[in-house]
Amino acid sequence: MADVNVQSVDQGEGANSASRIGRLIDILSDSTGIIGVLALFWMTAIVCYEVVSRSVFNEPTTWVTEISTYVFVAIVFLGLAPAQKANRHIQVEVLVSQLRPEWRDRLELVGLWAGLAFVAIATWQMARFTFLEYVHDTRDWGLLATPQWIPQVPVTLGFGCLALALLRDIHRLSNPRPGLAEWIPLVAAVATILALIWLGRSDVHIAGTRFDWGTLIIAVAVTASMLAWSGVATTLAVVALYAALIALFLLAKGFSIGALGAALIGALLVLLLLGVRIGFAMGIIGMLGLLFLLPRPQLPIIADRAWTSVNTFTLTAIPTFVLMGAFLVRSAITTDLFDALVCWFGRARGGLAHASVAAAAMFAAVSGSSLATAATLGSVAAPEMVSRGYSPRLTYGVIAAGATLGILIPPSIAMIIYGNVVGAPVTVLFIAGIIPGLLLAALFMGLVLVWSIIAPSSVPSGRSYPLREKLVSLLGVLPAVLLIVAVLGSLYAGIASPTEAGAVGAAIAFLLCLIRGKLDWKSLYETGLETVRVTAFIMLIVVCAAIFSWVFDYLRLPRELVALVREANLPPWLIMTLICAVYLVLGMIIESISMMLMTLSVTFPIVSAIGLDPIWFGVVLVILVEIGLITPPVGMVLFVLRGMSKDVPLGEIALGALPFVLLMLAFIALLYAFPEIVMWLPNQMK
Repeated sequence: MADVNVQSVDQGEGANSASRIGRLIDILSDSTGIIGVLALFWMTAIVCYEVVSRSVFNEPTTWVTEISTYVFVAIVFLGLAPAQKANRHIQVEVLVSQLRPEWRDRLELVGLWAGLAFVAIATWQMARFTFLEYVHDTRDWGLLATPQWIPQVPVTLGFGCLALALLRDIHRLSNPRPGLAEWIPLVAAVATILALIWLGRSDVHIAGTRFDWGTLIIAVAVTASMLAWSGVATTLAVVALYAALIALFLLAKGFSIGALGAALIGALLVLLLLGVRIGFAMGIIGMLGLLFLLPRPQLPIIADRAWTSVNTFTLTAIPTFVLMGAFLVRSAITTDLFDALVCWFGRARGGLAHASVAAAAMFAAVSGSSLATAATLGSVAAPEMVSRGYSPRLTYGVIAAGATLGILIPPSIAMIIYGNVVGAPVTVLFIAGIIPGLLLAALFMGLVLVWSIIAPSSVPSGRSYPLREKLVSLLGVLPAVLLIVAVLGSLYAGIASPTEAGAVGAAIAFLLCLIRGKLDWKSLYETGLETVRVTAFIMLIVVCAAIFSWVFDYLRLPRELVALVREANLPPWLIMTLICAVYLVLGMIIESISMMLMTLSVTFPIVSAIGLDPIWFGVVLVILVEIGLITPPVGMVLFVLRGMSKDVPLGEIALGALPFVLLMLAFIALLYAFPEIVMWLPNQMK
């Protein structure tokens, strides 16, 4: 048996990665990444073709919507293995980061093996689902009447490749001795596949248990692989973890609705604190809920949710907006934009900080991503501000706050996901976010001014720029303005839908990169691959949250909670305060999109029951998600800025962001008192 070798999953090439197993899996992951990149560019191109064909030639296509949706599904699932290889799947590191390296690696192994068990079962269920769709000749309701098994094949392949990518990382951490033991997991995988093929499409249950033979075969294969590669201690830890969860779920069947919900959430939080990747954690809890909390085991729901939660045209906007932001960063337009804003704000006290907020607002209007905004300003604005005498706390605090505007000012990936989950029109959500986004940016600037008065040493004296230099600097703003006009103009003029606007923006950003000579074949591929990875990890969370939420909905937890709230007869303001408090606490430990997807099945019915508008709540929820992005210990924007700064501690960045967090909470109270701030513009557009 092999002991754990202290070694990071994302280390550079070493002896383990040079092994035959590692090379084989790397080749497979790289191949799926290449296919995902090609699919991404193809999807973007055909959506742009649809917009031009419909708007210019009045000849709408009958195939683009359906085909682009299927291509998006392929991008998501074929991108899972490359995302795992690049260590992109998110985990909560509150506990993990405090451990010694050797214990951190042991805990990481437990999380990887636990996740592998879920992925293996998901692969099998998806393969069965796809085969049954083929047998029954199930077809899409669209004009093409596409046989559904065709676009479902990449889902099965993607899950299978993700399982292999997990094995690759486990192999690096475990460092098993060469020989027979090293090949046991692959032999077990082949034997498992043959056994499952022999079982065929039947779901044979074991008499007197809640298990079926397929699940048992997979469990035995994973356990044997753990023993061969990671030793007895790791195997016992993973088995004990699953046994404890199963015991909790069996016991919870007799709980009240409230206690049952608390047990599910508590189990999820335990997995997250143990460092299990967020997507896998939700998937594991959902899988065990399907096995042990329902009257009959319903594992096929995993495949159904994996397919239906991603098979929607609305979500195709996510990779195109991510791609647009990536092209924008690579084109260096953001640098020119910041320089122009420095000229215009330079004389004001704290001028560079004001310019950073303004640049963040403009970048938010074309990127849809707070992380992209943070990365851009962290590389462009932060070094300039520190070199000119701004305190690191103010510098990184204002950039962290400005970055959050990326998911409030449209376009917004968070709003796209929210609208898709609750059925709210994305276009209206985009419109509703404009005034709150601009007003919040103005409040950020006001806070910088107050900060400069209270702590004048944090801000150097402003510098005045001649009018000629200001006017010349406007040339650097034109590309960004062109992109904003193209994206938002095509959207609000009815030329492109919110989904299509991302593809239009990505195409224009691509052309700007070419014009400025910032793109070659290598950088084009790297940009596409990074987009595929980001899309894959976001959508894995969406898929697993859909499985998790299905269990919640089946157990009627949301309806019971709504009834409980109604019976409590609490005033709406107090209910909203409690909801905000829950999101604040969750935002401290859970990644933003995950938090939103985990909770909407519970919070949205409550909000609807007390009469709050779904559009208004969508904007407020995005602001709460923004706060989570800049609150430790899991604030993703804080981590991005810490990674880009050379010697500024994470605590210093978090302290700099704290005044802006308090301001955003006050802003939510303002929106509750005056909901017209959110609803006025959408009402005018009706």
